[in-house]
Amino acid sequence: MPWNARLELDYRLEGPRSVARFRHEGPLRILQSLYPEGDAVCHNVLVHPPGGLVGGDTLDIRVSAAAGSHGLITTPGASRFYRSEGEPALQHTALRLEPGARLEWLPLEAICFSGCRAENRLSLQLAEGAELIGWDVTALGLPAAGKPFERGTLQQHIEMPGAWLERGRIDAADLLLLDGPLGMAGHRCVASLFFASGTPVARARRDAALDAARALLEAHALRDSAGATSPQPGVIVLRVLAPLVEPAMQLLRQVWQAWRAELWQMRGAPPRIWAM
Repeated sequence: MPWNARLELDYRLEGPRSVARFRHEGPLRILQSLYPEGDAVCHNVLVHPPGGLVGGDTLDIRVSAAAGSHGLITTPGASRFYRSEGEPALQHTALRLEPGARLEWLPLEAICFSGCRAENRLSLQLAEGAELIGWDVTALGLPAAGKPFERGTLQQHIEMPGAWLERGRIDAADLLLLDGPLGMAGHRCVASLFFASGTPVARARRDAALDAARALLEAHALRDSAGATSPQPGVIVLRVLAPLVEPAMQLLRQVWQAWRAELWQMRGAPPRIWAM
């Protein structure tokens, strides 16, 4: 039988503190709120005890941030899409920010095992003045462990309605896409880091964020397979191709910290769970 789960996580201000409240159905949980940066930013770890999805499973995650609140969400480990002979496995995440809210959506990678039928959807709804830093990291198979992505599909969808849409389908049989020089060129990790705003970002601020990302790219081993752009005034994106997850994640974390400092004048340490 399919194993479905749903989580609703709401951030709000209570005095000077950003506070998280959540409701769940099925195996999705939020661990205790942490405040390593003080009351203004509420850190949470999202846990899916089964650790992965098979055909027919659905994860439905809905996060809202009330005006003035600031939440940061990560996960303790990778999510996994396992082999399926029938229905696809679906993860749908909807992030909604009210005016002036901030959110950081920083889950660890999604691993697509050979034979999976995966759909991963992320939708963003940002009110005026709301801002979000998030990323999406996908690993195709486990090549370092001798488990390549030899068959299966991934349908990927990231959308900020009316402003930004990225949608693609990766099929293990499409070797021109996976190995061709105009496709993934043999890489098996694809990642995006994005800054999204409900209000157009001033040109000088966008240029400063792009300059910060490009300076880090220039010194990184992935400089030839990554790039930073601003497809429209409310969105800044770093896109990365890598042979494995680890160098891609290292680069994303570096640019995340740089954008935090440049765009929000914040320098907090990475979530503690990443070091475990």
